[in-house]
Amino acid sequence: MYHYNHFDQHFVHQRAAQYRDQLERHLSGRLPEDDFRALRLQNGWYVQRHAPMLRVAVPYGELSSTQLRALGTIAREYDRGYAHFTTRQNCQFNWIPLDRSADVMDDLANVNMHGIQTSGNCIRNITSDGLAGVAADEDIDPRPYCELLRQWSTLHPEFAFLPRKFKIAVTGATEDRAAIAWHDIGLQVIKNAAGEVGFKVLVGGGMGRTPVIGVTIREFLPWQQILVFIEAIVRVYNRYGRRDNAYKARIKILVKAEGQKFFDAVDAEFRNILENDVGGTAHILPASELARVAQGFALPEGVAPVPAAKSPSFDAPQAFGRWLERNVHGHKLSGYRAVTLSLKRAGQAPGDATADQMDAAADIADRFSHGELRVTHDQNLLLPWVRETELHALWQAAQAAGFATPNIGLLTDMIACPGGDFCALANARSIPIAEEITQRFAEIDELYDIGDIDLHISGCINSCGHHHSGHIGILGVDKDGKEWYQISLGGSDGSRISGGSVAGKVIGPSFAADEVTDVMEAIIDTYRVQRTADELFIDTVKRVGLDPFKASANAVRRSTALAHSA
Repeated sequence: MYHYNHFDQHFVHQRAAQYRDQLERHLSGRLPEDDFRALRLQNGWYVQRHAPMLRVAVPYGELSSTQLRALGTIAREYDRGYAHFTTRQNCQFNWIPLDRSADVMDDLANVNMHGIQTSGNCIRNITSDGLAGVAADEDIDPRPYCELLRQWSTLHPEFAFLPRKFKIAVTGATEDRAAIAWHDIGLQVIKNAAGEVGFKVLVGGGMGRTPVIGVTIREFLPWQQILVFIEAIVRVYNRYGRRDNAYKARIKILVKAEGQKFFDAVDAEFRNILENDVGGTAHILPASELARVAQGFALPEGVAPVPAAKSPSFDAPQAFGRWLERNVHGHKLSGYRAVTLSLKRAGQAPGDATADQMDAAADIADRFSHGELRVTHDQNLLLPWVRETELHALWQAAQAAGFATPNIGLLTDMIACPGGDFCALANARSIPIAEEITQRFAEIDELYDIGDIDLHISGCINSCGHHHSGHIGILGVDKDGKEWYQISLGGSDGSRISGGSVAGKVIGPSFAADEVTDVMEAIIDTYRVQRTADELFIDTVKRVGLDPFKASANAVRRSTALAHSA
């Protein structure tokens, strides 16, 4: 994995020192709240419903065991003993006192971490496929390009105050596990017919109040020009994006409104940058720079293809077999596998990990994955360098640490935002709904019978839980000061199983909090009745349409109404 050089290290330490000075001036009354707010947000510090919240960047999801232990120490010493991993490959803390925030920034800087550009109207943390660099279906490792984007975009003076936040996702695989079509810019590293490397570029994707799938603006762009082309896109957005209405300020609104005019403006700006490249100021990437960065992503010492291991014997424990099926993934190197450590279990919010669990995951990474982990889009941790011969020992270690739930891709492997328990913007809580569903569908045999389902839960329309892209989406809404929930079906994030990126459709009026789990059960029961042999949930929804599911959901509402009137 990439390691910060001297410049990077000096930069993050300077940034931490700068923040300490800002904090001290604020706490002493010399820096007013309105002035300090912009400064703390630039470093990832929010003020949420109950306390400050820190969002720590994990660029393209790569995390060392040393960094994970540092996050665990922060959780233990400054917070309430746990942290939350997000869909955008960040780590969030919810209870750190503001007067201790500068100490946290120093501790992060000591392990080459920070919260820079995890908030604000700027280019946010660059995200990627959790299997980047190891995926069996990957043509080109996207991580060097992600790192180049990180270096280019960090504190870019031209793009520090965009009309709205701006998110970029990158993949190099055939299957889109990075949900690139749901981002402001989505990039797929590809090869053309001549074998040349370049990018397919999508623009204008996003969720929120207006879910929009990104559209292709370039089928193939030579990799050397990617920074220039992104610069052209963001310049056009910065120039014409709305600043009078936060709900209409994202680039998706501009792209949707202007269509071909937007494409033409980007092409004109792109040509202008290239044609007026006086003194080599345009950010054309030389092969030497890509090679320099790519050195940081060489195979870990001691990792090399080896003969594939034999399959487990027929008398292997059923739990181990299920874990192999669900939590173990193919690898581009013979004799290796990538393994997901599940952060989805009863009694904890999806994506949460305690300080002790983070320490345990770091120990497991040191023992089985050369000290490297990934934070995935699905709010789990992943080990990218596991020898097939060590899978059984890893399973035992994961079981002991609580990471071996064999539910990856199943209903209880849900995405959920922190919701109203923490977020000041939320209309409703996500965590209690997630817990009730996890408890209702706790039986592993039932989960396997139901099969692959993406369940996504958001506490508000900002869609941090990506409810639009769930096969089943749950959205918290405010109705007369009470928590209600809309249910949508048929969404997808672009994965192979889903068959491309699609926004789900709402199946009717919202449901009360105490109805949601019953509605979920009714929807699943309807699927079981309607499905053909081996048909996945998303395929059944596409085939039969929403009406059977609407009918079963509405039956729950009628039953609840009758019970309340009795």
